[in-house]
Amino acid sequence: MTSPSNATLSSSPARSRRKARAAASPQPQQAQQPQQPQAIAAGWCVGTVSACGPEGFAVLSGTLQRNGRRAASCLLEPRVGDSVACMEVAPKELWILAVLQREGGQAHVLRLSGDTRVQVDDGALTFAAPRLALHGDQLEVRAREGRMAVESVELVGRHLRVVGSVVKLVGSVLSTVMDRVSHYSRHYVRTTDGTDRVAATHVECEAKQLLRLSGEHTLVNGEKLVKTRGGQIHFG
Repeated sequence: MTSPSNATLSSSPARSRRKARAAASPQPQQAQQPQQPQAIAAGWCVGTVSACGPEGFAVLSGTLQRNGRRAASCLLEPRVGDSVACMEVAPKELWILAVLQREGGQAHVLRLSGDTRVQVDDGALTFAAPRLALHGDQLEVRAREGRMAVESVELVGRHLRVVGSVVKLVGSVLSTVMDRVSHYSRHYVRTTDGTDRVAATHVECEAKQLLRLSGEHTLVNGEKLVKTRGGQIHFG
């Protein structure tokens, strides 16, 4: 029989070997906790524009003064004295998001940089103002149909050109003043119910084939000379 003391002695080396193997074997690593996404910190403030320049704007908020720029969403151009809402995303990075209040009668200017397009889907776009002015080097309007109704129109320009397959003018009075008028057409028909009068220094009517003057009463009057010349002359 094995004595208890011998069993203890024999089990001690085996227990030591198991501990050594356990220490040598790699321990399973604990799963790393995923990091939570963090947003960039920013601070809000309300201030007054104290200066404007090509590089940006100077904003005074309490005792703090910062130089900032206008955000793309702020269409209204800030002016000196305006109360503005700002966001500070860095110690030297301030953005003006909106103009809250403007004192006095300063003009409101909507300023955009680069190509800009206003698009309205399934609706209408209307501009209403007592006075509407458009300024630009080039103006282009394209539409399938157009209509203009005004009480008085005045067009002033160096060159005016109208091109269309069908042009129709309807009015009560037509008055034109020109230094020179040139007209060309394949067919020209004119009808006048009243008087058709031409007053000029010289009047010439030339026909390649036939010239016909017809009327119930025809008068030809020459103070000094009436001359008729032709290969054949028939009267009556």
